[in-house]
Amino acid sequence: MTMLQNLFRPRARERLGLPLYELAVRQARDPRFYTGLGVADRIDARFELYTLHVLLLVMRLRDEGPRGAEAGQDLFDTYVSALDHALRELGVGDISVGKKMRKLGEALYGRMTAYEEPLRDGDAAALSAGLARNVFEQDDAAVGERLAAYAIASRARMAAQPFEAVLTGPDWAEVAA
Repeated sequence: MTMLQNLFRPRARERLGLPLYELAVRQARDPRFYTGLGVADRIDARFELYTLHVLLLVMRLRDEGPRGAEAGQDLFDTYVSALDHALRELGVGDISVGKKMRKLGEALYGRMTAYEEPLRDGDAAALSAGLARNVFEQDDAAVGERLAAYAIASRARMAAQPFEAVLTGPDWAEVAA
């Protein structure tokens, strides 16, 4: 292939969504969230933890510029696809998947919107209230304090990591048991 042909050949896009999604899911499945922090081991609570971890990674990736924004979008798209796949595995019929995905999409967008600003600002009180409501299904913000502290600490630790290191092993905070 001549150099000119190589120049105009489309570059293969780096696909980072699946490995990043797997890192987020692995962390969200840490038993200490359920045994130490009291998160209920139910599908809706797992959805909340997956969403929180995906958001933490997406935020860190977007902080890195165009390559990070592309990786963050790829991670988000992979997450949405995994939700669709999970619904189908749970036996949701094709006709119902669209409606259920719309509801999940609204919930996902709502959570990300509710958590992003407090995470950026390090606002533990606002994040605690949102996590208490969504993860623990309680109105007492104190219930979400330890999870909020974990999320804020994870954001800070990943911000201190070089981008390439985040791609292979995000520096999550310790889950307080």
